[in-house]
Amino acid sequence: MTTSWNRRSIIKTIGIGTAMAKPVFGSDAKPPLPMPIKAAPRRTPGEPVTCVVIGAGNRGNVYASYAENFPDEMKIVGVAEPIAHRRENMAKTHNIPEKYQWTTWDHAFEIPKFADALIITTPDHLHYAPAMKGMELGYDLLLEKAIAQTWDECRDILHQSKKYGNIVAVCHVLRYTSYFRQMKAIIDSGALGEVVSVQHLEPVNNIHMSHSFVRGNWRNSKESNSMILTKSCHDTDILRWLVGKPCKRVSSFGSLKFFREENAPAGSTARCTEGCKAEPTCNYSAMRIYLEHKAWTGHLAIPDTKEETILNALKTGPYGRCVFRCDNDVVDHQVMIMNFEDDITASFNMEAHTSYGGRRTRIFGTKGDIAGDEQILTFTKFLDGNQVYVQEKWNVSMGAGIDSGHGGGDFGLAHDFAQAISRQDESLLTSTIEASMESHLMGFMAEESRLNGGKSMEVDLG
Repeated sequence: MTTSWNRRSIIKTIGIGTAMAKPVFGSDAKPPLPMPIKAAPRRTPGEPVTCVVIGAGNRGNVYASYAENFPDEMKIVGVAEPIAHRRENMAKTHNIPEKYQWTTWDHAFEIPKFADALIITTPDHLHYAPAMKGMELGYDLLLEKAIAQTWDECRDILHQSKKYGNIVAVCHVLRYTSYFRQMKAIIDSGALGEVVSVQHLEPVNNIHMSHSFVRGNWRNSKESNSMILTKSCHDTDILRWLVGKPCKRVSSFGSLKFFREENAPAGSTARCTEGCKAEPTCNYSAMRIYLEHKAWTGHLAIPDTKEETILNALKTGPYGRCVFRCDNDVVDHQVMIMNFEDDITASFNMEAHTSYGGRRTRIFGTKGDIAGDEQILTFTKFLDGNQVYVQEKWNVSMGAGIDSGHGGGDFGLAHDFAQAISRQDESLLTSTIEASMESHLMGFMAEESRLNGGKSMEVDLG
């Protein structure tokens, strides 16, 4: 795999970005405060950390690709995956012997422990069982979010990790991006003063919504999870991490407003391939998205992207269905209100109907404010009563040439995970299972609130 990543670029990605300062109002502004991010100590393991991938879909391949780029840090030695071409492709890429290739996760546990860790990237409803069994056998875990489908299952996984002493990293990859680390560093430096409130927006993008949460694997809360857990536990997690104090209460409203059968256009059919009269002008035409533009084809479970192969998948599989005639039930818009300790308030909006992505965050403190869109971060410092302000702007391009998803967070997490496992030091991770529990409970309580008309719910870890 060709890549521009090297060890120096990873350290730079999580390291300091140079700040640019300019006065906004007034000419006698003082020099800006630094925005320090210090890279954690790094070392190459004596032997690469060995991992078994449980679920060789998109996310499994993302984390496994770290081993391709940094074979001295990580090695993939086994794979469990029911879709044959996915399993075979991963086995070929990583030279996995046939005896360590399985169709389902449970087969991987029929032999004694033979690797350091499991990378669990199965569908949400298949997180719990392999996580519990894997820890019992002594494996450390890299566990894709959401942790599990219920709060009780999440607690079981936490208790199991304590019982057997496993390191469990949850894939809250935003914590490992240079952008959010920069934001966290400003808050922790005290330059913002005391945090008073936060506004946070996740614009999902309308096509992404239709692909993943209307037609795709995460469309149905019973098969997967609620939207606030499946998609937005990244956001509840990053808000809890940034604020740095417990969340006390949450309230939430939202619904599935648009992707419903009553909104299907006249002349539409169950599938875009069945002569639908609305298909040529429909924003969500599967023919245009997958066949013409060949977007998101990695999720279609097909061995190649030939026109005939894609067309057959649209005729028979879930991604060819009309977006107004699916079995989806997750919301397409939701607002969540949070009350943190010390009277810090936060609001979060998940919006499916956007033409853009990139989270938008505004943090308001007693000495300044922060605004960012995952590309540019602007910190404005209050200096005195004469309307004198100083701005520091930081761009993610200052961090490094990033070659992994989620703004570098995918490889940032994989790197820290390899370090934590090789040293058996979970403090090298910020998204441990214990650290991830509260933000998950915030999501579960928000969904309960939404289903009960916005009722205020207590967030109590018990």
